[in-house]
Amino acid sequence: MDGAADPAATVRQMHDLKPFYITTAIDYSNGDPHIGHALEKIGADSIARYHRLRGYDVHFLMGMDEHGQKVTQAAAERGLSPQMLVDEIAATFQRVWASLSISNDQFIRTTEPSHKTGVRALIERIFARNPDDFYEQAYEGWYCIGCELFKRQDEIVDGKCTLHPTRALDWASERNWFFRLTRYQPFLQSLFSERPRFLEPESRRNEILALIDRGLEDISVTRSRLIWAIPFPRPSSDGEHQGTWVWFDALPNYLTATGFPGKEYETRWPANLHVIGKDITRLHCVVWPAMLESAGIALPERVWAHGFVQVGGERLSKSAGVQLDLGEAIERYGADAFRYYLLRDVPFDGDGSFTFERFEERYTADLANAFGNLASRAISMIERYCGGVVPDSAGAIAESEMADATDFAAYHQSMDGSNGYLPHEALRRVWLTVARANAYVDRKAPWKLAKDPARRVELEQTLWCLARSLAMQAIHLAPFIPGKAEELWEQLGAPGLATECRILAESPTQPLLKCTTGASARPLDPAGWRVSKGAPLFPKESRHDVTV
Repeated sequence: MDGAADPAATVRQMHDLKPFYITTAIDYSNGDPHIGHALEKIGADSIARYHRLRGYDVHFLMGMDEHGQKVTQAAAERGLSPQMLVDEIAATFQRVWASLSISNDQFIRTTEPSHKTGVRALIERIFARNPDDFYEQAYEGWYCIGCELFKRQDEIVDGKCTLHPTRALDWASERNWFFRLTRYQPFLQSLFSERPRFLEPESRRNEILALIDRGLEDISVTRSRLIWAIPFPRPSSDGEHQGTWVWFDALPNYLTATGFPGKEYETRWPANLHVIGKDITRLHCVVWPAMLESAGIALPERVWAHGFVQVGGERLSKSAGVQLDLGEAIERYGADAFRYYLLRDVPFDGDGSFTFERFEERYTADLANAFGNLASRAISMIERYCGGVVPDSAGAIAESEMADATDFAAYHQSMDGSNGYLPHEALRRVWLTVARANAYVDRKAPWKLAKDPARRVELEQTLWCLARSLAMQAIHLAPFIPGKAEELWEQLGAPGLATECRILAESPTQPLLKCTTGASARPLDPAGWRVSKGAPLFPKESRHDVTV
């Protein structure tokens, strides 16, 4: 194929992989996973899978945040110890992520001994490098247990936290250890000036810049009488041993997961990308960089802050009765369909809404009719007219293919970070190629070509182009609908797995197939593949056979 990489160079590149360390926010252990958690994990998973497709050595971290007052309260309500509660919840989260084919490489829990060791080491490192960054002070203010944060006045409306309007704020007054965040205001201003893409999308960056410009406040990093926490390494001046504030414990998980404070952490750190929700940007883009700078540790490269998923136009809220049964949503059409709908309909740079009506529309129009029907028609025609073997027409170029190259190039820009991380746009681009392939079938009408022996070459070229188009779609959809992508790959008779393909920088529109031995790679050419039409990829309850 034109533009294919040299096989020997490909082997070298596939054995000398560039690392890509991606994380999500660790989920708080006081309830079951919900659709907001799912959006973040599926979105991050698509980014992680995409980078594996591009030949990166990916390490994908997720986990659980298991300390704090909310856990203590939730455990007491159920008559459990905090450890029993978090063990149960962690198992539930992991089962849900497995059901959604989330491909995380590591699942960290903040109750792990190695994490506790790392947090204490980080705090001691700050004491050693910048001892004045910690100081004691009496403090009083309104505390939101939902956020595990003292709230600024501009974060309170009608006496309630803007993020948890159904929770009563608690007035807290005690003497704590503080972190001198104000010292790092100039550093943070320089960070956002020199690295404008440190936080994206731009709307989130502008919010943090406005926050910094209004002036920062030092933060309390310990809590008196907090038992379910990592003990702060230093007692207060009156000898009291306090618990570490839950966020000063949670944020370092990205670092402790690499083996910190062991020297090996430097082989993975800094993280390439933190994927978080827009409600915790202050913690990840103000507090966390200041902590790392104080400790003399490199900052993560980028932070991507996605928006919220509403349900029927309203934000999720147990107390307000706005809920969605995540299990029911997944089971409605299967994990891959759920992944597709969520990433296709909810922009990863803004807010979106989930409705079962819209889910059904996407499933029927995009998955069953457009994509599933294309695969069914093409494979059926190869079986009928070519004995089930993709003909050898490597020189054939469908009229659609040049336009497809433009869409696949835009697909990469939507996933590799050059235009941000926009799975919804990447999927839109793939579906343009699906629509183009369906139009190609109708225009070429292979069932008519098959009736004219003089047009046999044209028939074979048409079917070869359709097989290659489907193979391209399977490869590019593997980060989003991995199960169905592999089903299609198998029906096409393609070698190995779709996830074993690689799209290297020097040939972004020419995927390479990895040999089963792993010794070399070869360009994508479906000639000779033996197709086998299986069950419909996305069946409809009342499915009408399509005449081909």
